[in-house]
Amino acid sequence: MTANASPAAGRQAELVRGLGLFDATMIVAGSMIGSGIFIVSADIARQVGSSGWLLGVWLLAAVLTLIAALSYGELAAMMPEAGGQYVYLREAYGPLWGFLFGWTFFLVIQTGTVAAVAVAFARFMGVLFPAISSSHKFFEYGRFSVSSVTVVAIVVLLLLTWSNTTGLKAGKVVQNVFTVTKIAALVALILLGLFVGANAPAVQANFTHWFSGAISTAGGAAARGAATTAPGGLALLMALGTAMVGSLFACDSWNNVTFTAGEVKDPKRHLPLSLFFGVSMVCLVYFLANVAYLVTLPLAGVSYGATVVERGIQFARDDRVGTAVVEVVFGKEATLVMAVLIMISTFGCINGLVLAGARVYYAMARDGLFFASVGQLNRHGVPESGLTIQCLWACLLAVSGTYNELLDYVIFAVLIFYVLTIAGVFVLRRKRPDAPRPYRAFGYPVLPAAYVVLASLISLDLLISPKTRANTWPGLLIVLAGVPVYALWNRWRSRSRVPAPASEPGGAGA
Repeated sequence: MTANASPAAGRQAELVRGLGLFDATMIVAGSMIGSGIFIVSADIARQVGSSGWLLGVWLLAAVLTLIAALSYGELAAMMPEAGGQYVYLREAYGPLWGFLFGWTFFLVIQTGTVAAVAVAFARFMGVLFPAISSSHKFFEYGRFSVSSVTVVAIVVLLLLTWSNTTGLKAGKVVQNVFTVTKIAALVALILLGLFVGANAPAVQANFTHWFSGAISTAGGAAARGAATTAPGGLALLMALGTAMVGSLFACDSWNNVTFTAGEVKDPKRHLPLSLFFGVSMVCLVYFLANVAYLVTLPLAGVSYGATVVERGIQFARDDRVGTAVVEVVFGKEATLVMAVLIMISTFGCINGLVLAGARVYYAMARDGLFFASVGQLNRHGVPESGLTIQCLWACLLAVSGTYNELLDYVIFAVLIFYVLTIAGVFVLRRKRPDAPRPYRAFGYPVLPAAYVVLASLISLDLLISPKTRANTWPGLLIVLAGVPVYALWNRWRSRSRVPAPASEPGGAGA
């Protein structure tokens, strides 16, 4: 941990080590499970065109995520400090790289994810209250629009931000309750699909020829007669790469627990374990959920279908695949119950993201790389200023773009820093060979190297694919824009005579 960003900041409170292994695991699982698993399979199905490739995309995302989590375990146990990934990048490559992560984390990664999940929460609330709809707009100017959906999303962000300013205990309780509830709901959905909704027509359509099908060029609300093409060769590889956006988004945010390392009991043991348990559990549930989708609904469908079966997974209404499965089992009335369960899931996800994210800005401020006030804790021992700034920016993002655009921005930026961080395992093994490592990355060096290669290829695909490049190039430019901002910030700091604090004795930078 580093000293205060300025002498005037003072230390009026301390971070409270109040998170046990169960709490940390619930942050991992709760931050991962949001709206993605209930929605993104529709878009993946349209892109890959077959049940085999749909399951393959989810399996690859699970493998990549687990490799990354096991690699992060080494870094988390080695440097159990608030800020997590920011600290790892800073120590591996220097303060510029830590700043670039924090800069992008604030502008796109965390706040973009928070905004996207909050919008998804509001969309599912629209199932209960039809007045909540993106078509009910109060204001629109260019890409900025305020609808009843964005109003609900903003209210939820404000509520959970306030809740987390009242102390770690409040945020922990909300996280544990909602995470347990959402896991139970997802397991119930899987059981319904596998043992009640399963039917011979869907099984035959999806599993007779696993890897044959057609890629649709249309979205979920496509018009009659959407064009399709048979996947193969480079086109298939490109489709698989862009399809990974959805599955990786659904699997993302597992690393949020590392941001709270300063509040975890016995972090050198509990952080690696929570990463393994949380990621393994969620990825298994995600895979089984997609199996449940495939035995209940045909993958192929038409956008103008009158029933959930005719629309299939590809054209589930508003991409709500989970809701469509429940509708097959219980009829249309059951979609209301499913909407409530998904709202519980997204609500808990938002809380975990809000809780963890502010700890990164706190760590940056303690290094003199963010506003000094963000490096202070309120009387409850939480970074209230960081929570507030995070909330305001997330609210702005919620009114500035669609769910899918935010998703594309987030995944590309996330992959860049995941690759750099896992490469940092190799860098720090050379740079600090004698540093204490209570846990060592599983499968080193083969598995971490495999992740770096595969994630880099997916990132390249996102940059050149016609479907995603319009949103991923701005993501890259945001990262690069941090370089001049870092230079200007340091110049301003030197002129203001705000010293860059050194690491405390015994810390990662000692």
